[in-house]
Amino acid sequence: MIAIKARVDAWLGHFTMYRLILWVLAVLAAYSMVLNALGWLSFGLPEMLVHLVLCLGLTYASNRLVAMLFKVQPHSESSLITGLLLYFLFWPTELIPSVQIPDLAGVAVACVLASVSKYVLAFRGRHIFNPAAAGAFIAGLTGLNTATWWAATPAMLWFLVPGVLLVLYRTLKVLMACAFLVVAVSVVCAALVRGGMTLGPALWQPISQQPLLFFVGFMLTEPLTLPPRRWQQVALAVVVALLFAVPYNLAGVIANSPELALLIGNLLAFLLGQRGGIMLTFKGSRPLTPFTTEFRFEPRRPVRFLPGQFMELNLPHSRSDGKGRRRVFSITSAPGSAEMTFGVGTAEPVSAAKRALLALEPGECVQGTAVGGDFVLPPDAGKPVLLIAAGIGIAPFLSQLASGDSARRDIVVLYLAPGAAELAGSDILAASGARVIARLSDGSPPPSFMHDAGRSRIDGDSLRELIPDVAKRDVYVSGSPANVDALRSAARHAGARRIHVDAFAGY
Repeated sequence: MIAIKARVDAWLGHFTMYRLILWVLAVLAAYSMVLNALGWLSFGLPEMLVHLVLCLGLTYASNRLVAMLFKVQPHSESSLITGLLLYFLFWPTELIPSVQIPDLAGVAVACVLASVSKYVLAFRGRHIFNPAAAGAFIAGLTGLNTATWWAATPAMLWFLVPGVLLVLYRTLKVLMACAFLVVAVSVVCAALVRGGMTLGPALWQPISQQPLLFFVGFMLTEPLTLPPRRWQQVALAVVVALLFAVPYNLAGVIANSPELALLIGNLLAFLLGQRGGIMLTFKGSRPLTPFTTEFRFEPRRPVRFLPGQFMELNLPHSRSDGKGRRRVFSITSAPGSAEMTFGVGTAEPVSAAKRALLALEPGECVQGTAVGGDFVLPPDAGKPVLLIAAGIGIAPFLSQLASGDSARRDIVVLYLAPGAAELAGSDILAASGARVIARLSDGSPPPSFMHDAGRSRIDGDSLRELIPDVAKRDVYVSGSPANVDALRSAARHAGARRIHVDAFAGY
């Protein structure tokens, strides 16, 4: 099972979140055409093709035009995702016997407004609302067209369910999605049972005929409109589920709808998180190891983050390798530092985005689009912790060890690396006061302040021998997905019960 999971993680690591969502939505769009040809959907194939071309063409073109007006580089993947979302939100416009001009105009308005919302309904360069939901909601207010969310049909479930599961697994939003689905299905089911429906059909109806899965898989969990912490995301999911499922009507003008529920949730998330984009000025870089580089940036304004969290950087590059331009990197500097640093693996082959990072000249600027993550130490500094790092997995621990309260904690660090030359951040580790144990594959001796674990494989028995009180510690494991799975299993077999992981899927 661990081997299968490792292969899945390695495959998914080739895709950024945006690229994966784009491909899944594209497959769903193609599948909808197949369903239409088989007669399982009531639309005409010409109507569906025109609708798809309209949504993709208008969102792509309007996004580039508005970006040019605002003098910023457009994000093509984002515009195509928005176009595909709107394709599934609005009913394809009838063309025969005559073109329904108001319906067509409503879709066009939604597409253009979705693009405009990314730049106008924004704060410090970061959009506040989900663009597709904003465009659909405002188009509905015009009376030209109303979102129907037609992807919520039983025939679509064959591809929709695995697509949503793939996205939620890759984006680590399964818990958030489950919270939303449990609350929303419970509310709808209870209403249907009160209306006389039996329990089985009442449970099936919201899954098969309401856009719960599409909504949670592709819109509620959109990264740029989420709060930074997991508990905040789960709480938000519950609130949005209630707004989604409980009927209401305000003065006969505004009624509950999926898009309105999401927009309210977006606003709440904005108030909880980092309000606005973060502009970073590149100051320089230095090698941490032969295959790891530290990049230094000066933020134009203070950035709120907790040690162990990450930042998503927008790294435009002309020759993309298909992984997108937004990448997540662990922050290695302590909160309050004048500069923000990121430890990045730079071993060949290097992705196009990393090449753009390596090519930065001092004084150039990049934008940080989000701060988040729950890979943070317990708030109670009296709890003993064990930090297990494999290779570049040391990155989030460097921020934690450099912060002011590390000296007050009982910290043991187990650092696995190919050799002594691959130990990054030795200066921070030495100054932290933590007990550091190095396990080096080539058998080379570690620095004098580190304890040598030899070359033995780290399993439950060897981990318990190295750290006898491992069962009493909160354990944090960071590294590649394969290393994380193996080390988490070792910690569990050694008796640890509170294990937190941070897997680097590759960029």
